[in-house]
Amino acid sequence: MTQDRIPDVPTDAELLEAYRAGDGSSLAVLFDRYRKALYAYIARMTEGRGDADEIFQETWFRAIRHLPRYRAGHFRAWLYRICHNLMIDRGREASRWTSLDQPLAGDEGSTAQDRLAATEPDPAAAAASQDLGRIIDGLLTGLPAAQREVFLLRTEGELPFREIARLQGVSINTALARMQYAVEKLRVGLRTETSMRSFHHEL
Repeated sequence: MTQDRIPDVPTDAELLEAYRAGDGSSLAVLFDRYRKALYAYIARMTEGRGDADEIFQETWFRAIRHLPRYRAGHFRAWLYRICHNLMIDRGREASRWTSLDQPLAGDEGSTAQDRLAATEPDPAAAAASQDLGRIIDGLLTGLPAAQREVFLLRTEGELPFREIARLQGVSINTALARMQYAVEKLRVGLRTETSMRSFHHEL
């Protein structure tokens, strides 16, 4: 998805050019533009591993460090590619220690939490939204990692399937298929969860 041009709102390329020219505030605008979606992607992909904050900070640190070598392109895709590679590296590192000092993931309860600050129109609506969010988080955790990542990159990161396929090293058709499988599994899971809750409510 290309970034739509809104009057008086600078594009990513313009912000990057301004940053290189010495305008430090332009980097803050870029950070604010992508921070929520990027953090949501990290939090859901790490499945409550506890290092989402570190990955988020390291992603931006690496992005800033490599900005001098970055050439005009799709900044959002480039940022998510850095994050994706970092999560793979940290995941491999963490797996070497899991059996020594970490409980098995299957022995833990749900790790779904409120990860991002959200506006709350009223307590009842906020509770319903949080409840639905926990359900979706739980269903996402149950998806194969590749399908979960495609879903999050598309919905949270708003990346085009061309970029998602490139990031995962697969064909566009494979990325589309993974998205289709993920959406269908989430749809079935939500339908089942809703039916079960309605049944218990009637009892």
